[in-house]
Amino acid sequence: MSCGRLFTTVLTLGLAASAMAADNLPPTPTELGSIRRNEQGRLEVIPTPAAAQTASPPTPDSLGGGRALGKVREDKAASAATGGRKIVVGPLERVRSIQEAARLARDGDTIEILPGEYRQQAVVWTQGRLTIKGIGKRPLLLADGANAEGKALWVVRNSEMLIENIEFRGVRVPDGNGAGIRFESGHLKVVRCAFFDNEMGILTGGVADSVLDIEDSEFGEAPQHAGLLHHLLYVGTIARLSVRGSRFQQGFRGHLIKSRARESSILYNMIVDGVGGSASYELEFPNGGLAWVIGNVIGQSATTDNPDLISYGAEGPRWPDNALYLAHNTLVLDERPGGRFLHLWSDRMPPGTEVWAINNLLVGRDAFAPKAPGRHDGNQLVDRAALIDAAALAFALPGNSPLRGKARPPGFVRQQSLAPSAEFRLPIGTRSLPAGKPLSAGALQ
Repeated sequence: MSCGRLFTTVLTLGLAASAMAADNLPPTPTELGSIRRNEQGRLEVIPTPAAAQTASPPTPDSLGGGRALGKVREDKAASAATGGRKIVVGPLERVRSIQEAARLARDGDTIEILPGEYRQQAVVWTQGRLTIKGIGKRPLLLADGANAEGKALWVVRNSEMLIENIEFRGVRVPDGNGAGIRFESGHLKVVRCAFFDNEMGILTGGVADSVLDIEDSEFGEAPQHAGLLHHLLYVGTIARLSVRGSRFQQGFRGHLIKSRARESSILYNMIVDGVGGSASYELEFPNGGLAWVIGNVIGQSATTDNPDLISYGAEGPRWPDNALYLAHNTLVLDERPGGRFLHLWSDRMPPGTEVWAINNLLVGRDAFAPKAPGRHDGNQLVDRAALIDAAALAFALPGNSPLRGKARPPGFVRQQSLAPSAEFRLPIGTRSLPAGKPLSAGALQ
């Protein structure tokens, strides 16, 4: 063994099968342990537990730079389904950093991150069909001054990627747009993740065929340095945005959700700025587009920076198809006088742009009569005192409310039902509604 360069030698037990596997690799041997040269120049054995996972074949990345990067553990079931391997990251694992996992990862791999704090793990992800998920208690990623390309803690630049059960916190960059995730192209799905104290929670690029799906996630605690707008979710001119079962709160001057997407589906979320929040709009579609807003609780705080709750079309159209469908939302606008549930910029949008407002529960003093073609039925104005558990963010009608179960079916538009099939549940997520249950105005049935 050469002393000029350090390699990890794996001890194996068993005979290799004579026939090659379908992927032209021999069957993986059972690993007993590894030998390496320590800092004193002596060989030492690192035992592997009896139940250790099998090791993947060495790659040029795993041997590069003279470092023993350890093994990549492979889940055979996952391999059969995706064609990739499983890389486990953790304080006591062979792969201890996310950056190291990123160097090892190939298309189709799954990276599992064990609980713990991971600091300065800035990464640009370019692999396709990649799954990254936290295991057990949500791993916490602290930026601690680090960023990738001056943009974000993680930059995602490829298709078919899933990020699940990870928290991103504290991102700052020189231009003030530091995001937990900067999504640039492809199809990204974010599930059960959290974004706190970032200049932007998620910020996307403007690649026209990109798709972003967000489920059961949390966004909040916008930083409060003066002169900058910090949106919790800022989506550029992409093909489609979907947000479901997620919670947005405690903004600062920026918006809770801002979407320039061609089509936006905002379903069954809690978009309530809350105590200490001072967001501008809670929900904005500056370039119009096709927007479905169904089954959400949307509310301001007493310290809001903007008296309007929802804005549509403020910067004029970008897409040929423009319409806003608001159905079965609970809209809370009782903290500041003079506000609007919906600020519709009709003078900046094409003539005939439709707004449908059906069975919304309006909490406040403002009238709600969108000056636009479409349907405006079943919207009910109530006082905050008419709701139960408002302080706990439930915003529900009491069981004896004369409005309960009295909403007429909202019907269909563009072959899509406007009736809610689920509702938000604390702290995040949704629960399905029983089929055939009489509907009430608002989001919570």
